[in-house]
Amino acid sequence: MTPPATTPVSLANLPTPLERLDRTSDLLGIDLWVKRDDLTGAALSGNKVRKLEYLCGEARGLGADTLITCGAVTSNHCRATAVAAARLGLASHLVLRGEEPAVPDGNLLLDRLVGAATTFITHEAWADRDAIMAGIAEQVRAEGRRPYVIPEGGSNAVGALGYRHAAEELAEQAAERGLDLGQVWHAVGSGGTTAGLALGFAGTGIQVRGVAVCDDAAYFDAVITRIVEPFGTDASWRVVEGYQGIGYAQATDEELAFHAAVARREGLILDPVYSGKAFRALCLEAQAGRVPTDRAIVFVHTGGIYGVFSFAAALASLPR
Repeated sequence: MTPPATTPVSLANLPTPLERLDRTSDLLGIDLWVKRDDLTGAALSGNKVRKLEYLCGEARGLGADTLITCGAVTSNHCRATAVAAARLGLASHLVLRGEEPAVPDGNLLLDRLVGAATTFITHEAWADRDAIMAGIAEQVRAEGRRPYVIPEGGSNAVGALGYRHAAEELAEQAAERGLDLGQVWHAVGSGGTTAGLALGFAGTGIQVRGVAVCDDAAYFDAVITRIVEPFGTDASWRVVEGYQGIGYAQATDEELAFHAAVARREGLILDPVYSGKAFRALCLEAQAGRVPTDRAIVFVHTGGIYGVFSFAAALASLPR
């Protein structure tokens, strides 16, 4: 197998900033920085945009006019895909896991605003998501259009190119600041971001740490291995588990209180589904002495701000 070759389209505002979290660094006793990939754009905010630059580039090269992908009802990836499609003059169709709400909010509201077609499926049917998307693609072809199917999270070898480039971008920023970069932490929901970072940092000695927000390390190791296989490199990573909490897209009062404390201390908004769980894991691991104190640590903020609104009632009830 050979690595994919594709010409990316321009969707993200790059390079994203690299900022030091001074107060949290002092609190944890580490040199902590944040890579602000939540600032890749507004409606296109988050890590998925980097992947979509390459995926949409391939779709355009193949002459596609409709993007098809899948995710939860609150999916950041689906929102980013729908917005990217609209920007590029393409149609989009989203397969969404969960019930259709009476009044859409957050990411789903933005999906609707940019004109995405939606198909809602049950949690039980999620196992058949690839077949369901293939069926929609066949229907699109029958209508005389040209579909391009993007896997969950944009996580395949093509999408991973986005975060291989992000790793190079981050390494350059760290060098400009004279940082001895030790570890790069981020949330893992479908594996593509981890795969790209592992490819970009292969052979550098910089350790990639992905925090599982669902499933477990064995599952993600298999997914990431499959993504990086075409590149044939010595990519390495470690999936940190034990911080999934009560379930995907669910958060306890303790977790939400942590997110609020970070927001008040640093002005950094984390989402309870991905970045919030990953950043909390990093902080707890640092407090337990399992994060290096002699090298710089970077947390990749993968976005997800629109997902915060799905937790509005619970967040509003927190003490002020």
